[in-house]
Amino acid sequence: MDFNLISSIFTTLRIAPPSKLTLLEAQTLASAHVPPFPPDMPVLLTGIDTSELALQVRTVLLTVYPRGHSIFVVDVNKMKEEVLGSFGAGVFSPETCLYIPSLGEGTSFESFAEIVAHLRAPDGCPWDKEQTHQTLRKHLLEESYETLTTMDENDPEGMREEFGDLLLQIVLNSQIANEAGEFSMNMVVKGIYDKIVRRHPHVFGDVKLDGVDGVLQNWEKLKEKERKEKGEDGKQEKGLLDGVSAALPALTQAQEYQDRAARVGFDWPEVEGVLDKVREEIEEIKRAQNIDEVTAELGDLFFVLVNLARWRKVDAESALRGTNLKFKKRFAYVEQGAKKQGRNLSDMRLEEMDILWNEAKMKGL
Repeated sequence: MDFNLISSIFTTLRIAPPSKLTLLEAQTLASAHVPPFPPDMPVLLTGIDTSELALQVRTVLLTVYPRGHSIFVVDVNKMKEEVLGSFGAGVFSPETCLYIPSLGEGTSFESFAEIVAHLRAPDGCPWDKEQTHQTLRKHLLEESYETLTTMDENDPEGMREEFGDLLLQIVLNSQIANEAGEFSMNMVVKGIYDKIVRRHPHVFGDVKLDGVDGVLQNWEKLKEKERKEKGEDGKQEKGLLDGVSAALPALTQAQEYQDRAARVGFDWPEVEGVLDKVREEIEEIKRAQNIDEVTAELGDLFFVLVNLARWRKVDAESALRGTNLKFKKRFAYVEQGAKKQGRNLSDMRLEEMDILWNEAKMKGL
């Protein structure tokens, strides 16, 4: 499309050509799942020649833009304004174009990366300029747990906010690495992009796999191949479990160890074996003679209970976090009940607290 044609389109729109513009053939979106352009820039889609293509374009755009977002349909010196949610009806021709105004400042990943880089610039924030990977470590951990809390509470608005806080930690750490000449945010994205493609040959290649179990087994074979290749490059080859972070919570770490071992066949043939092991570990706890033995046997029991959770398709960490939250709510009810009676918890008998506890259960807490 030449400049004169673009100029005529904006003449029809009665607006000046923007200083920044994404120009794209609409057919590019036909097989896409998300728009391949930043939404904080205006977009001109050309060649929307059928209603079928128009509906495909609308479906892709709605993954980012709201249904009420204003758009402009241009066709042979005619212009029509409508909202994205209603786009797709009408007559289309090879000359039909769609102009999509910017979604607004700060709505693209690129603009977010820019403001994070600005925080680290000479005229940026004194606090951000002083940060290192190590000083940010605790913040990454805190934001991760705050994100998990919103997920446990099934709080979409909370998740939206916490995912943003978590993203800030990732982009900020990448910016610090970029300044040190170590790696850039683009390299982070490219690395995970390539890894996803490489580890999903059943999606992006011609490999045929049977269900989730087949996917996980093939996943482990691919990771094993990667570990061997790293060993051939002079790096010490890592074992199957070495890739599990030592910083993970113990329940999550145990379940990940067991998942990975099971993918290569190191597992009980039936769940009854796990249940027998639970009973065995309880008996060993009863026979323990000192604190060291009790500690060791309790660790074994926790580990086998995690294995039972895995067999039952339950995330052990989430299960315990859910129970912790339930205990907190019920105990808070007991505390409030004591206050209503003008008493301290320490002055109440266990039987009295149990009455309040059971009331909390009856209320669904």
